[in-house]
Amino acid sequence: MIDLRLLREDPDRVRASQRARGEDVALVDALLSADERRRSSGVRFDELRAEQRALGKLIPKASGDEKAELLKKAGELAADVKAADAAKDEAAAEAQELLLQLSNLVHPDVPVGGEEDFVTLETHGTIRDFAAEGFEPKDHLELGTTLGAIDVERGAKVSGSRFYFLTGVGALLELALVNAAMAQATAAGFTPMLTPALVRPQAMAGTGFLGQAAQDVYRLDNDDLYLVGTSEVALAAYHMDEIIDGDRLPMRYAGFSPCFRREAGSHGKDTRGIFRVHQFDKVEMFSYVDPADSRAEHQRLLDWEKQWLTSLELPFRVIDVASADLGSSAARKFDCEAWIPTQGKYRELTSTSDCTEFQSRRLAIRMRDGKTVKPLATLNGTLCAVPRTIVAILENHQQADGSVRVPEVLRPFLGGREILEPVAKAAK
Repeated sequence: MIDLRLLREDPDRVRASQRARGEDVALVDALLSADERRRSSGVRFDELRAEQRALGKLIPKASGDEKAELLKKAGELAADVKAADAAKDEAAAEAQELLLQLSNLVHPDVPVGGEEDFVTLETHGTIRDFAAEGFEPKDHLELGTTLGAIDVERGAKVSGSRFYFLTGVGALLELALVNAAMAQATAAGFTPMLTPALVRPQAMAGTGFLGQAAQDVYRLDNDDLYLVGTSEVALAAYHMDEIIDGDRLPMRYAGFSPCFRREAGSHGKDTRGIFRVHQFDKVEMFSYVDPADSRAEHQRLLDWEKQWLTSLELPFRVIDVASADLGSSAARKFDCEAWIPTQGKYRELTSTSDCTEFQSRRLAIRMRDGKTVKPLATLNGTLCAVPRTIVAILENHQQADGSVRVPEVLRPFLGGREILEPVAKAAK
């Protein structure tokens, strides 16, 4: 959540942020009104309580009619105190509810607009000219089936659409990707983490995933638990309700977990293969930093993502995501999109978001800075979302005979294997 003091001092900045996101600007004025009622009712309650305490000191000293009058007044005052307390609590609850609906403030450098209004910042690698090489590229599903690596038919049979099996070399390729990604993260100083896939509501709400993203979240009603769509949730909540000494910052974690997404609203999109699925594994980077260092840390996370995609020898571009396409917790987000040959376009493989103090305020995570205690900043960045990375590797490194060249960075994790060879089609 944002700082209420900032809302009071510069409401126009908050209105502009809401407008840039395409979200409800009226929410700002509703929150200002509720906050004013909360503060004024709090002052009224404090005044009445002070009057009540003063009256309480007079009653034992009084007698006769004076005491009777004071007791009568004390009864009336008690009712007023109770009503003021209720009004204070009601206004505070309303202000908190509205505050939780307000998205993070958009960074001033973020391009304004919708999904297609991003700004391309960099382009890396060379897109292959398959026509010049003399063959038509196959898509990842055809390649994966030929390699004995992907089985979506049995995935659908067992679990429904958008589920899959990684088989044989496909399973080994996932393990190689995860281990290589973790090796890079560990070398960069991240602490490796295996995180829970089920979390409590306060963890999901605290990271901002029960707002605009709620339709994509799986919930276990009987247990009041949620399946995470990213290990960001567990990593953010790891230090929930804690105060961290400033000299321990930055603190960086690399989490591996299964991820679950309903993909609501994506009917008919990317239905072939494993690009958009309900369950996948991911290595996620997560940082806790002093707010003054969040912009620099955001660039560092982006640099680590670029290092990873470059090591996989993939052509990709970096985009500055437009305001209306940001998640509610992100002040700014950079995506790395890899070229997918059979789609003829770049598609998102990684993203990194600067969430400033938004999540830490909701999760009550603070840092001790000398004698003061204040919210810290949190940032996240995908290092390897496995299925999409497999898609990009298979399509970009395929060869005319249906085999796939293994990027050098993965070979030590695949027993030195340089080529993934087609296998005989298994019996159905």
